Amino acid sequence: MQVVQQDAAADMSAGESIGQRLRRLRLEKGLSQRELAGPGVSYAYVSRIEGGQRRPSLRAIRVLARKLGVSAQYLETGSMTTSEEDREIRLSDAELRLRLDESVAGAEAAFHEVLREASEAGDLDAAIRAELGLGLAAARGGRNEEAVEHLERSIRSPRVTPTSHPDVYITLGNTYLDLDRPEQAAELYERCLDELGDPEQDDTSARVRFATHLSYALSNLGRFVEAREVLSDLTSRARAIVDPYARIRLYWSLARLAAMEGHGRMALRHLRRAIALLEATEDTLHLARAHLLSSEILVLDGKADEAAPHLQAAERLFDLGGDARDRGAVRAQQAKRAALLGDAEEATRRATESLELTGDAPLGSAYFALAQAHALRGEVDEADRTFRTAVELLGRGGDWREAVQACRAWSDVLRDAGRAGEAFEVLEQAADLAEKASASPRAIL
Repeated sequence: MQVVQQDAAADMSAGESIGQRLRRLRLEKGLSQRELAGPGVSYAYVSRIEGGQRRPSLRAIRVLARKLGVSAQYLETGSMTTSEEDREIRLSDAELRLRLDESVAGAEAAFHEVLREASEAGDLDAAIRAELGLGLAAARGGRNEEAVEHLERSIRSPRVTPTSHPDVYITLGNTYLDLDRPEQAAELYERCLDELGDPEQDDTSARVRFATHLSYALSNLGRFVEAREVLSDLTSRARAIVDPYARIRLYWSLARLAAMEGHGRMALRHLRRAIALLEATEDTLHLARAHLLSSEILVLDGKADEAAPHLQAAERLFDLGGDARDRGAVRAQQAKRAALLGDAEEATRRATESLELTGDAPLGSAYFALAQAHALRGEVDEADRTFRTAVELLGRGGDWREAVQACRAWSDVLRDAGRAGEAFEVLEQAADLAEKASASPRAIL
């Protein structure tokens, strides 16, 4: 009943001036202007306020609100909430919209407004939450420098710790990696692990998350021995990890490291364990990506038949919730598999579909498959141009191992066409890429 009355009062106050609201509340209380008056607030002053001839002072608002049994905030603005409560409501709504990926721009506008108000009011908690929201929104939008600025500022607060806000630290670390700053990512994750304290007493799931992300950063730096040591420590305690997602992260990380080191069979073994655990959850998106990664490794190893069921599973699962880029990645691997089987038409069709789905951010794998299709049809000049684009995109994305493979296929096409000099130049390019692959590789994941 109280909620209904509050809603009715809120509806009634919409569009009222402060004088109209004062008069309505006074009449509801059955008071005359003289009865409402008090020290420093004469009945003539009340009359002028109600007539719109005078704007009450803050002191007068407090005196009148107390006699009317309402908050000063409500008498002045018509809002049933305090400024702090109002900021809390707007923050919670913006955080929910960001989490659900609904109206991210609107959420950012709310965060900016709350940050300004909270900073002026000295509301530190609300200011930190708004700063965090802006950082997470910027990271989601690919505005990495802006995201780092907000997130670094927020984690300076003792209120934001690896235990209380693990997603914030993971997002900041991933943003460092996107900016090609793996040293900062590794340092951040090492600090998080130190702050979590005794490994026997802390949150095991949190340790697994930070340790696996630390292994990503270390392997991106080419520090494979250290990355393997981090994961070996987790593996030795794998039986004690109850959280299935923590175990999935561990197996995924082991697969990632093995794939980067060129150990395809070992990577697939770890992925099979991750897939088995994911199948027991409702996480179809990560299950699809695990199948897709398995197919990528198998196609790179020339195992077209073994890749087929993984591609079928990935395609089916992405239809349930993947985005255009996910579907484009599946089409690219389907195209590569078709080229591996010598089906130029299917390879062309699937590669074209991939390029249409990915738009302004095409995948090098799609161009690699398209180049192979041209080569299968004997279209040497077209294959030459398309291989060049494929290698450029793969190198730009840090997919050095696939870029090396594309260079070798490209060199074979040129050599078979009698263009030995150009073939030799491409092989030299492949050697440079192979050196990058061993020195500073990036994940296929």
